[in-house]
Amino acid sequence: MDKEYPFITYLEQLRESPDARAAFAALRRGLGRDPGSEPAMFPYVVRWLPSSASQWNERAHYLIAALFAYHPQAGGAGNLGAAFKRAARDETDTTALERRFSALLAAHPEDLGFYLRQAISFLKSKDVPVNWQQLFGDVLAWGAPEGYVQRAWAYAYWGRQRDEQDTPANSETPAS
Repeated sequence: MDKEYPFITYLEQLRESPDARAAFAALRRGLGRDPGSEPAMFPYVVRWLPSSASQWNERAHYLIAALFAYHPQAGGAGNLGAAFKRAARDETDTTALERRFSALLAAHPEDLGFYLRQAISFLKSKDVPVNWQQLFGDVLAWGAPEGYVQRAWAYAYWGRQRDEQDTPANSETPAS
């Protein structure tokens, strides 16, 4: 993780606070709703919005706050592709999982909340934590024309592990 976001640090600290239960209940009310449309979330989100926040930036704050409150488990590492790969280890048939993951990668920014809710729900059901710092940064960059977030997630899910690289069985020999 290259960047630490104060908003996510705040949510992580809130997880340990005596007010966590009430705060997370208020934040979860935003699940399935248009980001920013649930007034119960305002006390926890508005103070973290940059004064010149774009509409996308504001939506990302509300979306991530609601998802975090739904699955606040600590200990996530890597991006969402890495989390899906960890969840896939217990699956005997990954066809449905890969279909779900591919749909997430292809999500239009306006539909991202829907697909992320499904993804986080799945990871929660598999007891796989999420790296919320990474996810927040990735959501902020989701609409980048280069699609670098989607490529990074795909590589983390389908890419080779470091210990598999360059072993004799996996090495490609150049054509003579």
